[in-house]
Amino acid sequence: MSAIAGNTSLDVSLRQIMASLEAHYPALQTIVVVSSEATGEGSLLITSDLSAASADSCLKNMRDLSLVAEDFLLPETEADLRAAWRGVVQKHGLTLIESIPFFDARRTLLGALFLLNKPQLPSSQPNAQVFEELASLIANLLQHAHHQQQNQRANALAEQSQASMLRMALAIEGSATGIWDRDIQSGQIHYSPGWKAILGYADAEISNRIEDSYTRLHPEDLAYVQATIKAHFEGRTEQYVVEHRVRCKDGSYKWISSRGKVVSRAEDGSPLRMIGTTTDITAMRTLSQRLQESADLVTCLTNEVPGLAYQYCMHANGEERFTYLSEGIRDIYELSPAQMPDAVTLVHARIHPDDFPAYRNAVLKSASRLEHLHLEYRVNLPQQGMRWRQKDAKPRRLPDGSTLWHGFITDVTEHKRIEQELQELATIDFLTQIPNRRSFMGRMEEELARIQRGASKAAAVLMCDLDNFKLINDTHGHAVGDLVLRHFAHILHDELRKSDYAGRVGGEEFAVVLAGTSIADATIFAERVQKQLLDTPVNAHTYIIPVTVSIGIAIMQASDIDADVSLSSSDMALYRAKESGRNRIVVAAD
Repeated sequence: MSAIAGNTSLDVSLRQIMASLEAHYPALQTIVVVSSEATGEGSLLITSDLSAASADSCLKNMRDLSLVAEDFLLPETEADLRAAWRGVVQKHGLTLIESIPFFDARRTLLGALFLLNKPQLPSSQPNAQVFEELASLIANLLQHAHHQQQNQRANALAEQSQASMLRMALAIEGSATGIWDRDIQSGQIHYSPGWKAILGYADAEISNRIEDSYTRLHPEDLAYVQATIKAHFEGRTEQYVVEHRVRCKDGSYKWISSRGKVVSRAEDGSPLRMIGTTTDITAMRTLSQRLQESADLVTCLTNEVPGLAYQYCMHANGEERFTYLSEGIRDIYELSPAQMPDAVTLVHARIHPDDFPAYRNAVLKSASRLEHLHLEYRVNLPQQGMRWRQKDAKPRRLPDGSTLWHGFITDVTEHKRIEQELQELATIDFLTQIPNRRSFMGRMEEELARIQRGASKAAAVLMCDLDNFKLINDTHGHAVGDLVLRHFAHILHDELRKSDYAGRVGGEEFAVVLAGTSIADATIFAERVQKQLLDTPVNAHTYIIPVTVSIGIAIMQASDIDADVSLSSSDMALYRAKESGRNRIVVAAD
């Protein structure tokens, strides 16, 4: 009993009992086996005089016989128990006298005391009353030890729980979060000090009536909060979750996030108690609002600026998609932002077939080299028809190997029109609307290059000069002279094939290149032009003005150094035609 009172360890207490027993009965040797049920750990074997090796051997033999294990299995009958133990101890030269099992109040087997007779000593053993007292005493020790272990575990759990609750309290206190507990039937709601501190109240400055809490809600949020609570009370939501504004002690409003749940209900399902937390989210809402304002500004800018702002991603597996499209897509491609999932296919279908290969090559090249993407291409749109688009975008590589472009597409149709007009002004003679000298000479150089490559046969070059043009100007004025020039240019244009071209190379001088044409065919062409000009005199209001033309013909050959060779030859032939009386056709000498 003193061992129990002093919380002496089970091992020490058992050894004291065994020593006391053996002191009264010198011929006895004792062994105590205790199950893990009693120790709370592993099974225990205690002996008085056995060596450590013998004790370990006994314990091993007992385990092999299933006499003791983690669940302390013993034979079902005392006879079986004695027989089994007798076999174990005999291996160590001992004789089993008695075995005494120990049980707890529920008759759970906790262990056993085995009395052995020492070798070469007369047998001596206690009476039955001593056995019963020993069994009772050891059982009390084992139960006491078991209770101690349970208390220790309970204390450890309590300490862990207290530490956990302290950590939770510190976490809640540091996270601008408060706790509330609502008694729904009584209409009372209890707030933690942290909850009150969120609104700037001291612990005793706020009531615990639920109706008072509604007066602190922002008027615009009251109906929403009450509807959300009602839905949760009726079981239509798993949790009560709201974000709303609440009035602080100083009259200002804060944004809070409240989350709670009904934790108990009456038999009819009506809610009884609800517990939850409230977190100050004012800073988060302010930041969110600023971010939204920034996003709205960017969206507004991209939507208002003429053109299409976009984000485009090409994944490593080849998949492509638009990840952002501004409202400009309605004008640029006649699509809507809502069609973004299918936009790649729809956009590709609208690109002019002749421009699509260059478009794809430019995109793939930009992705491969991470180069700035710049290209102009045509689109065919259902409403606007054929339009020109200019795309500019900057690519960057993502960690997963994808390529992401941020870009802008604008309508350059008017720009292309002006560009074309400027090109025409630079290459087309304004008066006659046929190529000027500079453009014509460029075309001649291209034709000579084709001949020299063998891609084309020799071409005929004709120089044409309107006869007596200065007299027409002096007699009828420059306006009539201009009319004559336009009239002749129109005749040339009508007589040319698609492979031929003409140009105005001087005041009243025109040149013609007939691709792949011999001298004979060129002469026939010249005669046809002379006849057409003669048959269609110029009608200048009240005057009918006959016009003739002198023509010199030469051949452009692969041996020519440049285009001027054949042009000079035809010009010399033209000079001879003029000298021989005008309205003539002269072929240059070889």
